Amino acid sequence: MIKSASLLLCFFIGISCAQPPAPPIWIELDSGVEASFRGISAVDKNIVWASGSGNTILRTLNGGQTWEQLPAPGDSTSDFRDIQAFDAQTAIAMSIGSGDASKVFKTTDGGQNWILKNTNEYEEGFYDGMAFWNEQDGILYGDPVDGKFYVLLTRDGGETWQEVGRTTLPDNLEGEHAYAASGTGISVAGNGNAWLGTGGAAARVFKTTDYGNTWTVSTTPVVSNSTSSGIFSVSFSDAQHGIVVGGDWQIREGVYDNVALTTDGGETWALAENFPIGLRSAVIYLSNDVLFAAGSHGSDYSLDTGKTWTAVETVGYYAASKGGNIIYAVGANGKIGKIDLDKLLK
Repeated sequence: MIKSASLLLCFFIGISCAQPPAPPIWIELDSGVEASFRGISAVDKNIVWASGSGNTILRTLNGGQTWEQLPAPGDSTSDFRDIQAFDAQTAIAMSIGSGDASKVFKTTDGGQNWILKNTNEYEEGFYDGMAFWNEQDGILYGDPVDGKFYVLLTRDGGETWQEVGRTTLPDNLEGEHAYAASGTGISVAGNGNAWLGTGGAAARVFKTTDYGNTWTVSTTPVVSNSTSSGIFSVSFSDAQHGIVVGGDWQIREGVYDNVALTTDGGETWALAENFPIGLRSAVIYLSNDVLFAAGSHGSDYSLDTGKTWTAVETVGYYAASKGGNIIYAVGANGKIGKIDLDKLLK
C-alpha cells in the first residue's frame, strides 16, 4: 500500500522513491576490549561501570565516550558477572566460579585499588548475583550448597558479609539452580524485601521480607523443562509488582513462555500476553509501567507493566542498567551500547 503523497507522486512520474533506512536505535560504544560483559551499573547518564571476563572492569565518566580499564587484583581468568556502583568512586564487583573463584571486591577510589572483601568458602559454591537496598545493605546469593541456596548479607556497604542461616531457606529441588547470566537473578525493593529466581528443575522465586531471616518460595509458569532453562532475571518496582524473564540458553531463538508477572509480591505469577523472541537474560523497570528486556538475540520494551512486548532490534546484549534517561547494555566481544529513552519510546 502506498502511504504518502510523496510516494504517490514518485509512483506516477516514474522516479525512484526508495526511503533511507531508519537509523539504529542502539548507539554502539567503543569499550576498547574484547571481554564478554555480564555486569553493568549506571549511576547516572554519565557515570557507568561494567564488568566481565578476563578480569575486566571498566568505568566511564562521560557517557561512554571513553572507558578506563580498572582490573581487580588477581589473574586474567577472573570473570566479573556482577557490579554494583554507588558513585564515581565506590563500586562492588563480584566474580564467579567454583569454590574460591567466587569473590567480592570493593573500591572507594574509583577503581585504582580493589580490596578483597569476601571469598566463597564452599568448594561446591558458585556465586550468581547481588543486589543492594541502599549503600549499606546488600544481599548476594549462590548456587545450592547441601541442598539450599547460599545467601550472604552485608550491612556495612560490602565491608563484611555474613551467611544467612540456611535452615531458614526452603529446600531446593534436585537439579534446581540459578544463573549468573547478568547479575540480575536477584532483586530488592523497599526494606528487607528480596526475590531470587531459579532454573533447571523448576522456575521458582524465593522471597524474603525481613533481610533473609525467613523465606518462602513460589512457582512460576516460566519454561523450565531442561537444565538450561528457567528464570534468568528478576526485577521489582515495589514490594508488590514484579517480573521474571528467562528461557533456555541452549535455545536462544523461538517463542516460548519466558515472561511472568506478579502483583502480589511474588505469591502468584501469570504469563505475559505475548513474549520476546528467544532467551532474555535481563529485565529492568524504566518506570512503574515501562520495562526493558535484553538477551543474546535482541531487546524489547513494554508499556503496560510487562503484559505485551515490542521488539527493539536484533542486537544482542546480556545485561542492562538505566542511568538518567539512558539505558546502557553490555554483551559479548566487548560490546557496550546505549539507548536514549526518548528515542526508544517516541
